[in-house]
Amino acid sequence: MALARGYAATDASKPLEPFTFERREPREDDVVISIKYSGICHSDIHQARNEWGNSAFPMVPGHEIAGIVTAVGSKVSKFKVGDRVGVGCFVDSCTTCASRDVDLEQYMPGLVGTYNSVEADGKTPTQGGYSDFIVVKEGYVLSIPENLPFEATAPLLCAGITLYSPLRNWGAGPGKKVAVVGMGGLGHMGVKLAHAMGADVTVLSQTLSKKEDGLKLGADHYYATGDAETFKTLAGTFDLILCTVSAEIDWNAYLGLLKVDGTLVLLGIPEKPVPVHAFSLVPSRRSIAGSMIGSIKETQEMLDFCGEHNIVSEIELIRMDQVNEAYERVIKSDVRYRFVIDMATL
Repeated sequence: MALARGYAATDASKPLEPFTFERREPREDDVVISIKYSGICHSDIHQARNEWGNSAFPMVPGHEIAGIVTAVGSKVSKFKVGDRVGVGCFVDSCTTCASRDVDLEQYMPGLVGTYNSVEADGKTPTQGGYSDFIVVKEGYVLSIPENLPFEATAPLLCAGITLYSPLRNWGAGPGKKVAVVGMGGLGHMGVKLAHAMGADVTVLSQTLSKKEDGLKLGADHYYATGDAETFKTLAGTFDLILCTVSAEIDWNAYLGLLKVDGTLVLLGIPEKPVPVHAFSLVPSRRSIAGSMIGSIKETQEMLDFCGEHNIVSEIELIRMDQVNEAYERVIKSDVRYRFVIDMATL
């Protein structure tokens, strides 16, 4: 076993603090990665503070990892020492299935999270990217295109794929009208990706405070949902609405913005049930759906797409000892648009 250094939540009520722990010895199919950058996702905060009720402590968060390969096992064929690689939200999958589903593994039983999870043996805890290195099975390591800025690529491993997957699944592209609800860490990635896919992109945000950013990043239109006229003006407009916010909204009003056969996709996770009236759906054959992350296959596809279109996240780079301050700022939406930890400051 090798000792790793990181920052961990040791209790739901305490700030993250320096932490030393053991990583497993690399196996023949493992890749050892020196972590250079680790993005901060709001789900890190939820889990570090046990807001979803399933946290195990001590916990090293982080599932937006960009790093350099430092060693490979004897059976590793895809990677070599020095490669630029990433690790996303899970490090194993389909561990309780008959076989791995390479297209839908993120929805199958036996998904092993990068942190706050246990490995296939059912007992070894996983620890994430707020640390100096990680050991990951080859099949769950991703190649990062050489042309992308390393630090700004890290959030693609969660925020990027969370938006890319539903855009691809629901056919965003030329001739499609896509709305992104919320201009934050997830939403700004939706704008960039949908624009690159050729869709007509609208941002729906509470106010117009980020309109200049939205238009610069690729939005064709920008509306304030705090203005009641917005819902009259845009009634029946969109093929696809991606809702990135977790706040309570008037779901029926947003469904009214969809065309016939349009779909509203939940990406944020509201605390309370989503109340929807049947008449918001039935007369126009509308749908409400949910989407999570993507498979490893789709995540690599997303990274390659971002490499082709020079897409990365808009970030604020911070030191490791600023992580607790960053958590508070995320909660206040005081970041444009993702925090990334420079692990050289650990």
